[in-house]
Amino acid sequence: MPQLYVAACPPGLTLVIVCSQKTYDSPRHSIYDWCQMKNSLKLVIVVGLALGAILGMAGTFVAARNLQSILWLIDGVGIIVATALLAVRHLRAGNDSVAAGFIVYAIGESVMLIGTATTIEASIPSYAAGIALWSAGLLLTGIPRQFALWVRIPAIIAAILFAVTSLRIFAGEQILPTAAPLPSAGYPFLVLTFAGWIWTVLKAD
Repeated sequence: MPQLYVAACPPGLTLVIVCSQKTYDSPRHSIYDWCQMKNSLKLVIVVGLALGAILGMAGTFVAARNLQSILWLIDGVGIIVATALLAVRHLRAGNDSVAAGFIVYAIGESVMLIGTATTIEASIPSYAAGIALWSAGLLLTGIPRQFALWVRIPAIIAAILFAVTSLRIFAGEQILPTAAPLPSAGYPFLVLTFAGWIWTVLKAD
């Protein structure tokens, strides 16, 4: 159970908050509300990443484009929200490179989302641009030693596979998002990376 301590302060001073055995300085607000907000944001991150992993993979096996588009829409929005919150979380912790990686990843997901409502063939240009940014974002989060090694290695492997796919598309090849071996070989590594991010968020105070 988190331990909460309240100290009365004169106007204009701060209230010392001890939540989950860590001390924070905050304006005079309800400590309970502050802790609830923190837990709520953690839940949003976990749900967003889980939706991205599950629905993103499910979309690659769906033949009907309209259903595939809906799955990838929910997947994309969930990941964008989760990675944006992760960026803020790491920026506040002083992990600038990792925070930048999550921002770049969110931008890549946003670019990719543009093509979701089109045919899968018409989505190739936005997909190529999106996975190029995915690759950069994954490297920025995976190279620093902020995450466990079992989280960083899949992120770097996925980054390499997506970078190769993006370069091939920009070189003139027509590679669908569901094609094998690339880019499909990169998706399991991406899902494992998401699982690592979720695990890291859940074990944090």
